[in-house]
Amino acid sequence: MAPTITRPPEKPPAPDVRASMAQQMVLAVELPFILVASVAAGGGIGYWLDGRLHSSPIFLLLLGALGLAGGMRDVVRRLARSGSGRAS
Repeated sequence: MAPTITRPPEKPPAPDVRASMAQQMVLAVELPFILVASVAAGGGIGYWLDGRLHSSPIFLLLLGALGLAGGMRDVVRRLARSGSGRAS
């Protein structure tokens, strides 16, 4: 009769690993919304200004680009802050 090999039961992840995974998931879900919301806000304000001032879509383009730059800045800042807390 061949001996059976049994593996020890797998341990669940440590609480700090679970918290880290949860924080990463929240960050992964949050970042696209930040970027889209900043572009939409800038573009929306620009669209409104263009309608009020009867101008070409210059404000839409300018404020949309400004929203994109602000959103990218915020995304990079959040990623840098989340990465600085790691021990590795």
